[in-house]
Amino acid sequence: MSRPATLVCAGRELFKSFFPTSQAKRLSEVCDWQLEGSNDITKLRKKLASAEVLITTWDSPKFSQDLSQLGPKLRLISHCGGEVKSRFARPLFERITITNAADPMARATAEMGAALLLYGARNIDYYRDKMRKRSNRIYKQMHLHGNVEGLAGREVAMIGFGRIGRALVDLMRGFQPTWIVYDPYAPRHLAKDYPVRFVELDELLSRAELLVLTAALTDETRGLLNRKSLAKLPNHALIVNIARGGLIDLDALTREVKSGRLRCAIDVTDPLEPLPVNHSIRRLPGAIVTPHIAASNRKVREQIANVVMDDIESFFAGRGVRNQVTTAMLDRMT
Repeated sequence: MSRPATLVCAGRELFKSFFPTSQAKRLSEVCDWQLEGSNDITKLRKKLASAEVLITTWDSPKFSQDLSQLGPKLRLISHCGGEVKSRFARPLFERITITNAADPMARATAEMGAALLLYGARNIDYYRDKMRKRSNRIYKQMHLHGNVEGLAGREVAMIGFGRIGRALVDLMRGFQPTWIVYDPYAPRHLAKDYPVRFVELDELLSRAELLVLTAALTDETRGLLNRKSLAKLPNHALIVNIARGGLIDLDALTREVKSGRLRCAIDVTDPLEPLPVNHSIRRLPGAIVTPHIAASNRKVREQIANVVMDDIESFFAGRGVRNQVTTAMLDRMT
């Protein structure tokens, strides 16, 4: 198999985080590649003209349908990540094979969800705060009254039941929580393989003492947790968001946490990312905020690179690809 001319859209540092020595060597064996760190389309024109493969990352530019003319030889676009919907104009999915690499990210994101869920369910921040005070009153309180925190045997609510949601349920099986799930598009037969019960949104919100968001961000789910829906949650409920920040009205959430009625553990705040340094939720008691780290592990990035390379090899060997994104999939994707 001749090596296809390949343009990698990434700066040198970001490239190395996906393609360290071993992955870069494999890339050289499979592709005749060149690196372009600029996200200025005009600077990409010359290189796109001869490219058969385009490898993109989250620092790559967003491409309009003109990409077909700018890259007339393009046959395959492989994205190092999961989100492609906003990166490529819809007609491109009909004209060019476009793949993503979401699977390696799903388990890592689910791991983050498990960490935040356990940490929050145990209310560890509350006890850390008590131990910072010059008082041992908390010892007596626990000795006499105990506490009600924990996860084992609890009911956990989840919105969204795709790759990440299913991976999270698998990770948490040892704690034997019961799960209620809202996802109108998830096949109901999944309840045979996973310990979940599908319910309507209003029922879920009214019962959600522990709520995990793993849903895609679509026109239908944007702002799903707004002032009105947040008000339906039980007092002292915990919201864990490992999906997209746009699922929640951040101002409304901030007000609820500031009042002490709700708690949150959120890894995402988009479109406010980076989160402004003066945003109050960064410092509020009852709020845990992390800087979108769920799938940022270097090993995960190397796995993503391998998924990308597998698809490129398979495509040019005439076997097709495993991770193609079609137009039919876009409406339910972030």
